[in-house]
Amino acid sequence: MIKKVLVANRGEIAVRIMRSCREMGIPTVAVYSEADRTAMHVRYADEAYYIGAAPSSESYLNIERILEVARKSKADAIHPGYGFLSENAEFSERCSAEGIEFIGPGPDAIRQMGDKITARKTMIAAGVPVVPGTVGAITSFEEAIDKIREIGLPVMIKASAGGGGKGMRLVKDEASVESSLRGARSEAKAAFGDDAVYIEKYIESPHHIEFQILADKHGNAIHLFERECSVQRRHQKVVEETPSPLLTPAIRAEMGAHAVAAAKACNYHGAGTIEFIVDDNLNYYFLEMNTRLQVEHPITERVVGVDLVKEMINIANGIPLSYRQEDLKQSGHAIECRIYAEDPDQNFMPSPGTIRHISEPLGLGVRHDGYVYEGYTIPIYYDPMISKLIVWAPNRDEAIGRMSRALHEYKITGVKTSIPFLARIMESPVFRSGKYNTHFIEENSEFLFSKADCDGICEDMALIAAYLEYTAVLQHTEAAPEEQKPASRWKNFERRAYI
Repeated sequence: MIKKVLVANRGEIAVRIMRSCREMGIPTVAVYSEADRTAMHVRYADEAYYIGAAPSSESYLNIERILEVARKSKADAIHPGYGFLSENAEFSERCSAEGIEFIGPGPDAIRQMGDKITARKTMIAAGVPVVPGTVGAITSFEEAIDKIREIGLPVMIKASAGGGGKGMRLVKDEASVESSLRGARSEAKAAFGDDAVYIEKYIESPHHIEFQILADKHGNAIHLFERECSVQRRHQKVVEETPSPLLTPAIRAEMGAHAVAAAKACNYHGAGTIEFIVDDNLNYYFLEMNTRLQVEHPITERVVGVDLVKEMINIANGIPLSYRQEDLKQSGHAIECRIYAEDPDQNFMPSPGTIRHISEPLGLGVRHDGYVYEGYTIPIYYDPMISKLIVWAPNRDEAIGRMSRALHEYKITGVKTSIPFLARIMESPVFRSGKYNTHFIEENSEFLFSKADCDGICEDMALIAAYLEYTAVLQHTEAAPEEQKPASRWKNFERRAYI
């Protein structure tokens, strides 16, 4: 059985994994870069080790240094979280060679699902619906034109080794095929070291819906229902919810069965996600498989009542799944908002800096997975996501209301954040209707970006007024006895405002 876990990650996901380990009585080991010496995951872990300079290539992506720490700390397992080395087949392989349990799938499954062309072939063989498109990589412009004429415009050119929207081009006319093909290949090569691309039919009005799966080492697999992930910007998720307001019970059960079939088709074990693209008529197609824990996994945990990290550790220990499919059901509704240190009104420009003040939302049905604190300086080297705000309520309307309330309570000063933008999403009539797709942000930009950040302006005004009040009182009362000091004019103004 696993006795000590090294968490090969940083930020909120590292802290979140360590919390489950602590509940299981398993000591944890943190690794940190030069930029993360004072980070929360370093403080929270039982042990912490320096692994290199701030750039991730010299620290969190350095397999040799991470394995060296595992040996030094006598950690017998590594949890990779998400991002960094979480879907790196070589890392999984090296862990196995060192006698260290990789808390995730084996290298073969990672390779099979990491290559989108191979994944498509695997799904076709397993009977899982896939988007109409090419089976293999496109090798020439002439081949691309022939396939596009066969499939029909519009199409997507996609990187085989891709993810996160890189190496993708939407093609609406034949005149742009050559430049789109060249651009997708170039971007794919730069991002993934592989310029292989394939072509898929572009689904109009697409919905991005994913199914959480768990599979053990004994051939058992289950799904834990879906997450609606259609609120996206540049193919990056912004808000997620479960259950999806789009699916019917029958389609949900059908998609879940296909998700389980997908996991079994690649001999998967651990936690993973089967992503589907769904049209307005509820036709659905396999998109890709993420062979790791997802950023948005907490909403599944809240609605289904399963700690996914604990399940991953149990699976790594060789324990059969403790749940059968018929044991699981969705209870209530959960929403997650990703909080970024960036300025939505300046084209989402990153806003690194020092946190001056933070007031985290509390109350019934609110969960906050974060890693920043007052006085903490957000590094410029990593993803600007600083926390995830998760709410649960008995139904969707109450969940939206609760998220709006929680976002109103969530105050961070010192850096710009996406909190006001997320609050506007919750106010959007289109979002509230549940009838939205992956074009939601661009199609509702006038509503989402038209309102000034009233909370931020009021907060700035309050800080200025409080400081002026403080200096005025200080000047008049520095030498006066306590009983002769005047009452705060700021307080008097507040009293008059409510008379």
